[in-house]
Amino acid sequence: MTLADFFGATDAGAGAPLSGAEVRALLVARWQANHDLRLVQIRSRLYLQVMWNHLEQQSFPLSAEEYADHIERVAAALNDLGLAATVRQWLGSTRDRPRLGRALSLPLEPVSGRASEFLL
Repeated sequence: MTLADFFGATDAGAGAPLSGAEVRALLVARWQANHDLRLVQIRSRLYLQVMWNHLEQQSFPLSAEEYADHIERVAAALNDLGLAATVRQWLGSTRDRPRLGRALSLPLEPVSGRASEFLL
């Protein structure tokens, strides 16, 4: 069973915007944990990183509410960049997993003209 089968075609449509709840559900379905996500600029490229730390760890620095707000902000930025379908597909299909000290990185190619707002 793929994640697309799990969520159904209507819940994860290709053009639909990502919500924080959907991102959290994708993370839990893929890795059984609410991993931290970061948008990171390295040189002149933008990456989505799935960090090794997750909400279920005692040492995680955010509360559940702060984590939910953070993921909502990341999802909103991805939607603004026109990358919801790309991220949804990658989170549902990547075979890699975050490991201690090593994040997973998805290079982002924004489809909107707003990329300059995110890059210095």
